[in-house]
Amino acid sequence: MARFRPLRGHGYRRASLPAAAALLIAALCTGTAPPEAAAVPVRQDTFDAATVEKLDTAITKVMKETGIPGLNIGVWIPGRGAYEKSFGTADMKSGAPMTADLHTRIGSISKTFTVTGVLQLVDQGKVGLDDPISRYVTDVPGGEHITVRQLAQLRSGLFDYIDDKQWLADLRADPERAYTPRQLLDIAFAHPPTFAPGAKWQYSNTNLVLLGLLIEKVSGQHLGAYLQEHVLAPLKLTGTSLPSDATLPAPYAHGYTDLTPDGTVTDASGWNPSWGWATGSMISTIKDMHTWAPALRDGRLLTEKTQTERLNTLPTGVPRISYGLGILDTYGWLGHNGDLPGYGSIAVQYPTDKATLVVLVNSDVNYRRKNLASIVANTVTLIVTPDHPWPTPTPAPPE
Repeated sequence: MARFRPLRGHGYRRASLPAAAALLIAALCTGTAPPEAAAVPVRQDTFDAATVEKLDTAITKVMKETGIPGLNIGVWIPGRGAYEKSFGTADMKSGAPMTADLHTRIGSISKTFTVTGVLQLVDQGKVGLDDPISRYVTDVPGGEHITVRQLAQLRSGLFDYIDDKQWLADLRADPERAYTPRQLLDIAFAHPPTFAPGAKWQYSNTNLVLLGLLIEKVSGQHLGAYLQEHVLAPLKLTGTSLPSDATLPAPYAHGYTDLTPDGTVTDASGWNPSWGWATGSMISTIKDMHTWAPALRDGRLLTEKTQTERLNTLPTGVPRISYGLGILDTYGWLGHNGDLPGYGSIAVQYPTDKATLVVLVNSDVNYRRKNLASIVANTVTLIVTPDHPWPTPTPAPPE
């Protein structure tokens, strides 16, 4: 698959797919996606009417241009106002509208939860950031030289299992297949490291699988149970979970993808996300993401010292994008974005004015090789935070 592009999303990289697929999903939306936002109770702290009208018009336009079936969008800026609405269709078969209570897959935003769990163990003195991963997980090639810090920073040099061509072929052929964490590591470790630990930055989901296993080893709990008790419950994130199977809790948004053998569009909401596990298979809602983005940025579950470590971001090789301990700094926006077949997501905060932005779309269908959630985020921020917009997504390079 293509190499990592931060503005396309995280969790997996798309191969080139027929442009006709985007036209197909747009056609399928015709007559089902309402031209106006779904009914949402009016908040007392909304932006001024002119700004709301601009946002409604711009989002409706970009949905028509890109063929996005549905999305949930939220922007909250203390002292200025809020904008939270649902647009379009959650289920193209029934025509059911998107609503704010729908669960959705959030892809690599999952990384922020897993790393938070690791950092909690650091705060408790049970794990050291500069400990070798071999202390916690066995049979890692060169594991005695790869630190917990390097794994969380995505600087380990370990091959990313989703770049394995056979794995991609298997995913397309059998998207309901279940994987164990060890099976994912076996795929990754069949390939040599791409560089020496710490030498540079490279997006690799293998890192987060190892950190998930570290949490299980140290805590004695399954990863989902640990995150529920120590990360989700303290923040009352009742709509967020790490699934143990392919089930999406009701109600949920159906997700549409063209990551199929022939590039046709299909409903991927029942695909098994086990290959994402600690790195990309979590589920959430816009309400919970509105809580999580600022909590992630301000370190609500960590000590000040450990949060400072998390926010020490290093260059990725992409201008104005840096990466800390499981957190992205994208043009000043702190948080993460994610991509999983059928879904795209962004949950970030801009520290200066504490502007929080959440975008949840139920499609990853190829549109001129650009990430759909980032297109929406750029459109919205150009209106509400023009001095610090989310960057314009650039087309992914050919395979």
